[in-house]
Amino acid sequence: MQVRVLGAAKEVGRSAFQVNCDGANFLLDYGVELKKETPYPIAVNPHEINAAIITHAHLDHSGNMPSLFVNGSTDVYATSPTFDLSRLLIEDMIRIQKNQLPYDFESVSKMMMHAREIKYREKVERGNASFQLLESGHVLGGASVLVESENKRLFYTADINPRGSRMLREADLDFGEVDMVITESTYSQTNQMPRKESEEKFIEFAYDVLDRKGSLFVPAFSVERSQEIACVLKSVGFKHRVVMDGMAVKVNEIMLNYPEYLRDSKVFSDAVHQAVWIKGEKERKNALDEPSVIISPAGMLVGGSAVFYLQHLAADKRNGIALVSYQGEGTPGRKLLDTGKVSTRGKEFKCEAEVRQFEFSGHADRDSLFEMMKKIKGNPKVLTIHGDKDSCTKFAEELHTKFGFDAYAPDAGETITV
Repeated sequence: MQVRVLGAAKEVGRSAFQVNCDGANFLLDYGVELKKETPYPIAVNPHEINAAIITHAHLDHSGNMPSLFVNGSTDVYATSPTFDLSRLLIEDMIRIQKNQLPYDFESVSKMMMHAREIKYREKVERGNASFQLLESGHVLGGASVLVESENKRLFYTADINPRGSRMLREADLDFGEVDMVITESTYSQTNQMPRKESEEKFIEFAYDVLDRKGSLFVPAFSVERSQEIACVLKSVGFKHRVVMDGMAVKVNEIMLNYPEYLRDSKVFSDAVHQAVWIKGEKERKNALDEPSVIISPAGMLVGGSAVFYLQHLAADKRNGIALVSYQGEGTPGRKLLDTGKVSTRGKEFKCEAEVRQFEFSGHADRDSLFEMMKKIKGNPKVLTIHGDKDSCTKFAEELHTKFGFDAYAPDAGETITV
């Protein structure tokens, strides 16, 4: 079994790995990174791929998959909610990027024609190899991948949260001995604030803002983070109006179709239905008429309806802005966090609204990653990926020291044999 690293090597973005087995080639993810000079993973020949797998809908894992269908095709496997959410996000990216992408809506339609929906633990066989998806605890329908061939077993975490969340169950780590692990390293060098503490501080801030007759704006990722915030508010019986806008509303509709993928579907349903769903410009303007908590993408303030709310709420010191999503380098969200300044309509001004950041990551943090690796059975080779250079390199060194694993942070283009 050979693994060729196509992306996510000492970087967060463009996740893609080609696994060459006896009689079969599997493509594990095929994502994008739109803010880099090299936004796409190393290209593959779709005619040589026997099965492509989307672990979850986030664009850094799914966003380049339609390119396989520009001049070729292959079967694509994922859970049902992953396909629905991936299509929503990819088509939105096409609308925003217009002609800058290497594929179009037709390629997405062709991809969906070759979509093969599978459930967790459903084994798919190709030649002398097989794979199955395991629950990852990261986003709705998200999965890790277990590949088996030639008496070798490979476990690819993709994005994983072993502890789960209010909405999602814990990751499924019950898979026996393995010969290779490809693990994310995103937060391998940092621990998140305990979730209970983050929630308490967020709720306290929300009440502080609403009590002074301001509105609290929560820019959040449309998939999972927006809904998680709604669940947190519902859990404490939050007494003020909650508004959800933008793509988060479309994601709500998709997620309500898949109650079996949720930890508690009633809790989720009650949380999102307690909110006011904004579906037009008039409703958006009316949302500002009374103090509210307003949850709206984009999480890094890059675009979407978040820009509208930022323009209208940033200038009033009674208001608050709660950053609950990762803020990437060079994004408006990071600029707001670092400088306290907002740029809208070509002008820059000081944000008067109170800005706070809260940790609500859907990724495993340092302690959680080590807890996960401690449960790994066998003596596998370990590839540390999906983190910055230091995170991947140091995590590999620590795994070797702590567990004796043959751990390594690969570069894009490398092929590793197991």
